[in-house]
Amino acid sequence: MNHCLYCYFKADADDAALLSRLRALQSALQARTGVPGRLLRRRDDAGTWMEVYEGISDADAFLHAWLEISVECGLAALSRHEEWFQPLA
Repeated sequence: MNHCLYCYFKADADDAALLSRLRALQSALQARTGVPGRLLRRRDDAGTWMEVYEGISDADAFLHAWLEISVECGLAALSRHEEWFQPLA
């Protein structure tokens, strides 16, 4: 069964350094896990950002890689809220 991770957090709407670190995270994650990521922000609140990862076959391995690479990319201190979903049968 595939899983999806939706992770949201607050950021400055134009934080170019954070955006660069998030793109590095997603590039490294895709290289390590094969799962591409997307970055979104709320339409009505440009300071709420979201990472989206879909099609995750091994949620535990992905989470481990996501946390490890987050540290490597300088994102460990970012207060992110994770939401995990899976398809309905």
